[in-house]
Amino acid sequence: MSSSSASQQSHTSLSSHALAPYGWDDAWAAAFASYADRGLLPGRVVRVDRGQCDLVTADGPLRADTAFVTPHDPMRVICTGDWAAVDPGGDPRFVRAYLPRRTAFIRNTSSNRSEGQILAANVDHAIIAVSLAAELDLGRIERFLALAWESGAQPLVVLTKADLVPDPVGLSYLVRDVETAAPGVQVLPVSSTAGDGVEVLRAVVSDGTSVLLGQSGAGKSTLANALLGADVMEVRATRDVDNKGRHTTTTRNLLALPGGGVLIDTPGLRGVGLWDAETGVAQVFAEIEALAGECRFHDCAHEAEPGCAVLAAIDDGSLPERRLESYRKLIRENQRIVAKTDVRLRNELRRDWRLRSAEGRANYAAKRGRVR
Repeated sequence: MSSSSASQQSHTSLSSHALAPYGWDDAWAAAFASYADRGLLPGRVVRVDRGQCDLVTADGPLRADTAFVTPHDPMRVICTGDWAAVDPGGDPRFVRAYLPRRTAFIRNTSSNRSEGQILAANVDHAIIAVSLAAELDLGRIERFLALAWESGAQPLVVLTKADLVPDPVGLSYLVRDVETAAPGVQVLPVSSTAGDGVEVLRAVVSDGTSVLLGQSGAGKSTLANALLGADVMEVRATRDVDNKGRHTTTTRNLLALPGGGVLIDTPGLRGVGLWDAETGVAQVFAEIEALAGECRFHDCAHEAEPGCAVLAAIDDGSLPERRLESYRKLIRENQRIVAKTDVRLRNELRRDWRLRSAEGRANYAAKRGRVR
């Protein structure tokens, strides 16, 4: 083995050891091999800010320019959680590329251009923080869950500020309500101040990378501090008038947890628009998808068709009507988003709309004829 090869192998081994707490493993090392041959340095992005990013590397923390990896597509820009290939020296330093993402949490932006925005990359657990200081919004929880499932991460709903619901029976009812909106997802009540549920959550996040998601005032920063065992993230009180919080976290920050694992804290999200999340929606409403398979017609819209198993479940009380309405809403929203970028689907939706309009006019004309 040549001295240069031995040196490169030694550096790769050092990188593997130093970056292990941040999620570096053999698979990432193999994916990085071609960049290592070019003398580039592996690092994980811990923060992105105005064309630059902070990374943790085997040589320590460094800041690099992202000019070489800033395409016009907003979903391909470098993001917190990415594994990057960085110039080993130079001033300024540059990120030359980032490795293909294992998972990516993407939402639709609030702009009229209908663009996707990536919030976090290479995440294993999506922790959806929901405050018990305000009335539960099950529809919003379902929306977060759809995005989480679509990302490829395992969602977990954490009901924060559980100490505000001292009655165990009342708390159990709230947990059960959320469980009906989150099939297959663990729902964990947590009190960061009292410590209830924190150890259970710490055990979950100790394996892999987790991202904290939720509205402002949901208690994400307080929860992050509880997991970190220190007041690292700034915390602000919610407004008494409406229980809404202020944006304490303004950037997405990646932090290594003392008990193992990595945590990405995100700013509060006012809007959580879907972005091509058909699979995620189907996962959230798995019971409706299963019932749909029993409908008489394979293209049943679950509105008034004969032999509809979904409507039958509504009638017998086994499926809450709220769930069906939420399912319809998210399906329609996702179809609109996809149609804006998919010409074929857009044409299909227009054709369906014309057919339904024609059927509606025909039914109306027939009804008027019977009246006469």
